[in-house]
Amino acid sequence: MTASAAPLDLLLLPTWLVPVEPAGVVLKEHGLGIRDGRIAFIGPRAAALKLAAVEVRELPGMLLSPGLINAHGHAAMSLFRGLADDLPLMTWLEKHIWPAEAKWVDEAFVRDGTDLAIAEQLKGGITCFSDMYFYPKVASDCVHNSGMRAQIAIPILDFPIPGAGSADEAIRQGIELFGDLKHHSRIKITFGPHAPYTVCDDNLEKIRVIAEELDAAIHMHVHETAFEVQQAVEQTGERPLARLGRLGLLGPRFQAVHMTQISEDDLVLLVESNTSVIHCPESNLKLASGFCPVERLWQAGVNVAIGTDGAASNNDLDLLGETRTAAMLAKAVAGSATALDAHRALRMATLNGARAMGLESEIGSLEVGKAADIVAFDLSGLAQQPIYDPVSQLIYATGRDCVKHLWVAGKQLLDDRQLTRMDEAQLTATAIAWGRRISGHSE
Repeated sequence: MTASAAPLDLLLLPTWLVPVEPAGVVLKEHGLGIRDGRIAFIGPRAAALKLAAVEVRELPGMLLSPGLINAHGHAAMSLFRGLADDLPLMTWLEKHIWPAEAKWVDEAFVRDGTDLAIAEQLKGGITCFSDMYFYPKVASDCVHNSGMRAQIAIPILDFPIPGAGSADEAIRQGIELFGDLKHHSRIKITFGPHAPYTVCDDNLEKIRVIAEELDAAIHMHVHETAFEVQQAVEQTGERPLARLGRLGLLGPRFQAVHMTQISEDDLVLLVESNTSVIHCPESNLKLASGFCPVERLWQAGVNVAIGTDGAASNNDLDLLGETRTAAMLAKAVAGSATALDAHRALRMATLNGARAMGLESEIGSLEVGKAADIVAFDLSGLAQQPIYDPVSQLIYATGRDCVKHLWVAGKQLLDDRQLTRMDEAQLTATAIAWGRRISGHSE
């Protein structure tokens, strides 16, 4: 039997299939076949049923889409969820989060917090996430064991952080982890200088050189608040994005997170350098950081992906909800009801995230040959009826509780809303125990 005639490992038969690429397409009564962790077939149901398959899954009332991609977050911060709410960014960071991190963050914290975040994200339809947090090796171990896909950004600051006594030590650890995992099929290591105001020119230069040598991405908070930009201009006469451009960091491998402040010059820099922007609307709203002008960026040709940020400033890792907020907010900011329609919003939460991470040839759309990172949303419920456009219904009328099944590289990690590899009761108990310790109540 030739390889092409080998039976499919799994044939999925949903009511709707949304490939994302080509854009705006909804396939009705089509099947998707998986073989060896990859998408091997997409075609009409009648043709699908003629194929040999080890397992056939009927998915009535369900929409099959690429797995959602959470392009920015701090996974282990799930254990700080709700710790310091309703505060401005710098007060939140300097008076609450940084002291809590100094006291509590160790390898056990990162392991337990990352596992909690992975489980929450899988249950919400997320198959790939970007993480920027301390002890990145611990986080990468969690991802490896979970079966999920991730980009791990090595956090680099000018001062000591948990797990790294200096920027040089963090960079060395990053190079080592990059080497260890460069052939890993589901984990990609990138460099994560925290923000322009916490990393000096010398360290940014080092990061740029190393990232170029390794062909690695750079993931960084940029222009998160008006204060950040104003302070930089007052101190140096230069906007942070312009400084990054002058230092040669911007480019197709650079991921600029937040970008709530964008001048005409900033926009030109983003377009000319082909830099991606990661939009985190709910965190920006909650911290009153500002509004990323998504429609303006999109129309200019900038690749815009979407992230939840950490659960300490969101307070959930619900990318479907985030995408709905992004679509609504884009309309208000642009003053146009046609801004960021439902199909483009879904693209932002899938293929654009893959593109930002340099993974668009592997994930982000349902295409033959790509990895089988797939989510099934159940649209059969009362609150989703009637259905005229299933993608509009998904974005505007559906919550993450409608996520029914999920596969990463063809492996099912969520089956009928149940995690297949993780113990939800144990994860919950562990998180509660951490909460009691951090809040000062003994276990």
